[in-house]
Amino acid sequence: MCEARDLTRRSALAALVVAPAALLMQGAGGTLGQDSLVGRLPDPWQAGKPRDRVTDYENDPFIVGVEEKLRCTCGCNLSVYTCRTTDFTCETSPAMHRQVIALVEENKSAEEILQAFVGQYGETVLMAPPRRGFNLAGYLVPGILIVLTGGVLAWALARRSNPPVEAGVTKESDELAPADAARLVDELKRLEL
Repeated sequence: MCEARDLTRRSALAALVVAPAALLMQGAGGTLGQDSLVGRLPDPWQAGKPRDRVTDYENDPFIVGVEEKLRCTCGCNLSVYTCRTTDFTCETSPAMHRQVIALVEENKSAEEILQAFVGQYGETVLMAPPRRGFNLAGYLVPGILIVLTGGVLAWALARRSNPPVEAGVTKESDELAPADAARLVDELKRLEL
């Protein structure tokens, strides 16, 4: 009789839990776990503006090398090449890419292209500051600090591994001096009593 009551409780609980879930599933398409947006995906062209097909000329190692040295000015802090090949919503990196292509077609060298961008945007357009003037501190100081810190740590560890000799212990071995050994024996005898 108790078992019949348990079945009734279980069936009532199942009805309360399963029935609303079944109604929700029928409204969402009728299959478990199906998202209501399946089958109605948005237009893929809305992810970014349509772009022209990239040619092998645009991915020339010289052009890629120049673009890797230039920072995209859209605020992403990526190089122009990385931004234009990964962020398809950015409109700044394709424009900068077109500028690089135009300067390459004018037979400008890599340094001349970089200087043209520095003239237009300032030194912040470069991925790394030039190695001259105060910028040298940015290249040298971290290395010097690492070497000094390593030296101090090595000195501290060497000093810690060779502690100074305490009074009463001979330098040749770890044996106690005779006077200290006698005092230790006396103290041990006194504790045993």
